[in-house]
Amino acid sequence: MSLSTFLQQCLTGISLGGAYALIAIGYTLVYGILRLINFAHGDIFMMAGYFMIFAMAAFPWFIAIPIVLLITVFLGVSIERVAYRPLRTAPRMSVMISAIGVSYLLQNLATYLFTALPKGYPEIPFLKKIFKIGGLSASFVTFLTPVLTLIIVYILIVLINKTKIGMAMRAVSKDYDTASLMGIKINRVITFTFAIGSLLAAVGSVLYFTDRMTVFPFSGSLPGLKCFVAAVFGGIGSIPGAVIGGFILGLGETALVAMGYSTFSDAFTFVLLIAILLIKPTGLFGEKTTDKV
Repeated sequence: MSLSTFLQQCLTGISLGGAYALIAIGYTLVYGILRLINFAHGDIFMMAGYFMIFAMAAFPWFIAIPIVLLITVFLGVSIERVAYRPLRTAPRMSVMISAIGVSYLLQNLATYLFTALPKGYPEIPFLKKIFKIGGLSASFVTFLTPVLTLIIVYILIVLINKTKIGMAMRAVSKDYDTASLMGIKINRVITFTFAIGSLLAAVGSVLYFTDRMTVFPFSGSLPGLKCFVAAVFGGIGSIPGAVIGGFILGLGETALVAMGYSTFSDAFTFVLLIAILLIKPTGLFGEKTTDKV
C-alpha cells in the first residue's frame, strides 16, 4: 500500500469516526445526567435523515439544514417529555424498556410513513465538492467532519465547564437529589441535555448520510449501536472518551475494509466492546462509581 493510499484510508476513517463521535456524545451526555441509555438516539439520527430529504425538496440547503436541526431537537425533547419524564421516579429498568419502545416506535413509524424502501439522500453541493490536498482527494465533507467534530466538542466542553447551565448539568450528574434541593431546575437541565444530544445527532446525520446517500427506517440501528459502543469504549459519561472511541471505531472499520475484510467490519465493533469490558469495564476514561445505599 502506497503512502498516499494509506493517508487516504486514514482520512476516510477519521471522517467516519468524527460522525460516530458526534452521535456517541449524545449517548454519553444523557447517561451522565440520568444514568439512562437512550436507545432511541440512533433512531433520532435516522429521522434526521428523513427530515433532510423532505426539507431539501422544499428549500435550498442553507435553509433546510437549520430547519432539520430544529425539528430533530424538537423530536428529542418531545421524546424526553412524553416517554422518560413520567418515569423519572420509576425503577431504572422501566425507563430502559421505555427507551427500547421508543426506538421500535420510531422505526415502525418511519416504515409506515416512508415505506421500507431506501430513499436517496439529497446532495448538498458544497459538501460533495471534491478537494485535493497533496496526494489526497476526497469530498469536502470528508475533510470537514473531523474538524467540525473537534470544534463542536471544544464548544461543548467550554459550555459544560464555564457556563451556568453547564454547572447545573455537572451538579445533576453528581447528585440528582441534592441538586434539586439546592434549587436547580432538574427538568430544564434534562431538557437542555436532550436538546444538545439531538442537535449533535442531526449534525452527525448530515455528515454521515452525505457520503452514504441512502436512508431507510433501520439505517439508525447499526450506527446507533456502534456509537453506543464508542461511548462505552471511551467511558460512558466522558465526552473526550466518546470522541476518542468514535475515532478509533471509524479508523478500525476503515482499516478492515481497506485490507479486504469488509465482512468483518461490523463485527470489529462488538469485538472491541467485549475486549474493553474484559480489560477495563469502565472504559478508557470512565471512573469507577459506587451505588449509594
